Amino acid sequence: MQRRIITYVYSNDPVLQAGVVSQLSLRPEVVVVSETALDTAEVAVVVADQLDDAVRRNLKALQRNGVPRTMLVLGTIDDGVVVAAAEAGVSGLVRRCEATADSLTRHIRKVADGGGVVPADLVGNLLGQVGRLQRQVLAPRGIHFSGLTEREIDVIRLVSEGYDTAAIAKQLCYSERTVKNILHEVTSRLQLRNRSHAVAYALREGLI
Repeated sequence: MQRRIITYVYSNDPVLQAGVVSQLSLRPEVVVVSETALDTAEVAVVVADQLDDAVRRNLKALQRNGVPRTMLVLGTIDDGVVVAAAEAGVSGLVRRCEATADSLTRHIRKVADGGGVVPADLVGNLLGQVGRLQRQVLAPRGIHFSGLTEREIDVIRLVSEGYDTAAIAKQLCYSERTVKNILHEVTSRLQLRNRSHAVAYALREGLI
């Protein structure tokens, strides 16, 4: 038996909120909770006409309150909304006209399991934007989309192969201080705990 996903639904429009709550309350896969149980929610579904400043504030408030994943159900979604939603830390985007009880439940489960949801017709444009960002902005600066430079990747690769600081410095013709600075910069910028965590991050991102 599948676990029931604890879900909180919010909208500035009480009618919209009630509509989504009524749809989801009939589904055995979802448990809809009120604001008093917000700290138990696995996914928050925010329903609105558009992604405006008020919605952004609501998303930030939900994230501050510890809701790990958020999903937006909007009246209109275009390329700009996809980018803005990603910047706001949203995991799923659904058009209101496509938000049936079945699709909402399916998307909530996907988001709760760590996946992402974007309207299918916008995926190609999103990939194109990511590619342009890599080619036009990041690549000329020697940075991968992961946020690591070639030099940082080289150092982490050698760490993963068991080299110590002195051996890495000799291999790459750097000073030991430079190697230490590179590793410190990577762990600080990406909020990694230590060298081993940096190696795990690089492996997870497919960089080494």
